[in-house]
Amino acid sequence: MSGSGPRHGTIVDRRPNGGGPNGGVGSYVVRDDEDERYYTFDYRQIVTEGFRTIRTGERVRFHVSAQSPDRAEFVIRLDQPDPAEYYR
Repeated sequence: MSGSGPRHGTIVDRRPNGGGPNGGVGSYVVRDDEDERYYTFDYRQIVTEGFRTIRTGERVRFHVSAQSPDRAEFVIRLDQPDPAEYYR
């Protein structure tokens, strides 16, 4: 990890559990574009004005957690889908 600023990555996996306080919430895996490391996060870390969901393959900007260096936080979607296309 080089620096503590924003990172860019791609969502590569969604797991049905592993996130949330008790591990019972779905979690996501993002691969950092620069160093190709993997970080996990759950829906609570998605910064959005709408639904807190992300699809595999979407590009995001995120920060690495200072408390847990394998966790992403403040995840922002870079490719906002067209709502009509998203709900087909």
